[in-house]
Order: sequence, then structure tokens, then C-alpha cells
Amino acid sequence: MARRPTIKDIAERALVSVATVDRVLNGRHPVREETARAVYDAAAALGFHATGLIQQRLAKDLPTYRFGFLLQRPNQPFYQNFGKALEGAAASSSNAIIHPRIEYLPSQRPTEVVTHLMAMANKVSAIAITTIDHPKISEAVAELKIRGIPVFAMLSDIAPGIRQGYIGLNNRRAGRMAAWVIARTAKAPGRVAVCVGSHRFQGHELRETGFRSYFREYAPEFTMLETLVNLEARSIAYEATLDLLQRYPDLSGIYVAGGGMEGTINALREENMADKIAVVCNELTPDSRAALADTIVTAVIGTPLDQLARELMGLMIKSISSEADSVPGQTFLPIDFYISENI
Repeated sequence: MARRPTIKDIAERALVSVATVDRVLNGRHPVREETARAVYDAAAALGFHATGLIQQRLAKDLPTYRFGFLLQRPNQPFYQNFGKALEGAAASSSNAIIHPRIEYLPSQRPTEVVTHLMAMANKVSAIAITTIDHPKISEAVAELKIRGIPVFAMLSDIAPGIRQGYIGLNNRRAGRMAAWVIARTAKAPGRVAVCVGSHRFQGHELRETGFRSYFREYAPEFTMLETLVNLEARSIAYEATLDLLQRYPDLSGIYVAGGGMEGTINALREENMADKIAVVCNELTPDSRAALADTIVTAVIGTPLDQLARELMGLMIKSISSEADSVPGQTFLPIDFYISENI
């Protein structure tokens, strides 16, 4: 049975005295904020039973923020996981008390996005959103900027030069990575298809651009097909994939650069295409994980959601403090990469 961590263990890890840990725990005498945080971090890392008490002591002097998050498609596992990551990052913040308000956009119609964005702005002090890039949405972001409510773009950029910042993958690089996989794992050079959810998603467009540029540069023996738009709907992706398989017997690769991969996976599974076509999707979900295991999908490019959520909280805090000028315009995260052997 593992030994429970003690105050001495915390002191050693935090590089402070046992007496200092005792003062933090019991609030007997003032302790410098950075010292108290070091004790808290050590206690949390060790799984100390009174970590919550230390957090309460720290919270007395912490600022409180209400942040809004607008995501998509609440029924999709990816966005469910994203919501949980945001909640977890808010709860574990050590330098602020953050109350997250997470809502899901019913559609990507610009007028509806603007309606939800403006309604959210009445309840929070900063907003992060995943949506399409459209002039109406840019106008709304500009209005909120004037009102002092910063807006961040997550996963796919919007309103460049207006929004506070973007955080997510370098999408052009993700597209080139997908092309690299297909060019090297396809059974033979043939036709290659790329599917996007919408050309209004800047992230999808950049992935497509990177994908095509790689093939032009390094694999011209492959033939690129016209880009397919699946509106991130599995039914459309399913029909489009079946059509590709019927029309192009020499189809050697498919890259699903946005949502809708479930439909593509179902079509490939029904047609017994396991290990016959090189396929790359974005984001690890139960469907893509199973497809990797069954060799229907060759590789999955993923976003480190927990890291994104943690870094986003820090950026949002800075954006409404005296450190607003230090918020970077773009924050690129490392790209997660999955194959059948590391899931």
C-alpha cells in the first residue's frame, strides 16, 4: 500500500521548511504568495489530502473572472472532451478563480453566431470561440473590442487583426503532415481527395492549402481531386466517400481535414477498405480510435486539448489585465499524432 504524503514530503518538494508548510495549511502567519503557490503545487503533485484546504487559503486573495466559451456540436465527442478540458483548466487555475460559461452554437449561420456572441458578452469579461470566419462575425468582434471584451479564436482563426488572439494548431503544418503520411503509406500513386467542413473555416482552408502544397512539392506523381465540402455532417461525408470509391478505382488517399470523419469511416468500413487506402483524420475520438485499430484510418492528427485549455486561461487573464499588450497574436500548440501502435 502506497505511503500517504506528509508535510515533510511537501516541504522537500517545494524547497521550503516544514514550518512554512504548516503556516500555509493553518493560516497562522502571512506567507509570500509565490511561496504559498509553491507549497500548493507540491501538495497537488503529491496528492496530499489537504490540497483543497491550501487552495482555499490561496483563493482568498485571488481575482475572480467570468469567461465565456462558445463551442460547436455538443453531441460530438471531440467537443464534449473540449468542454471538459476547459472546465478542468478553470477549476485548476492557481492564479485566479475562474467561472467558465460554456455554450454550444446551434449552427454556423453568421447571424446566429453573432446573436450568441453578443448575448455571451453581457455575462462575461472575455470570450473564446470556435466558428467560421465571416464579415458579420468580424464586425461583432470589433464591436466587443471597443466595449473592452476581448475575443479569442480557438482551433480555427477568425477576424485577423481584430480578435485578441488565436490558439490552436498550426493548421497549414497539420495539412502538410497529413500529406506526408499519405504520400508515404499509399499502396501506389493515384488520386487523392481532401474533405473540408466549410471553406469559411480558416483552419480547414489552411489544412487544405498545406496538404496540396506538399503534394505539389514532394509527390507530384499523385493526382489531387477537387476539394469536397461535407459541412461536417456524417451523412454527407458518408455519401461523398462512397461516390469517391465508385468513381475512382485508383483512389489512394483521403484526408478529412475537418469534421464528418465518422461518415467517411463508416463508408470505408462497409466497403471493406481496411488497409487499402491511406486515410488521415483530425482529432482522436472513439470512432477514429476504433478506425485506427482496424487499419481503416492510417493516422490521426490531434489537438492537445488540456494544454490548449490551460494556456487559454492564462491568455484570457492577461487580456483583461495590465499585461494585455503581452498577449501573442497566435499561439501554436504541438501537434499530437496517433497511429494504430500508440493509441
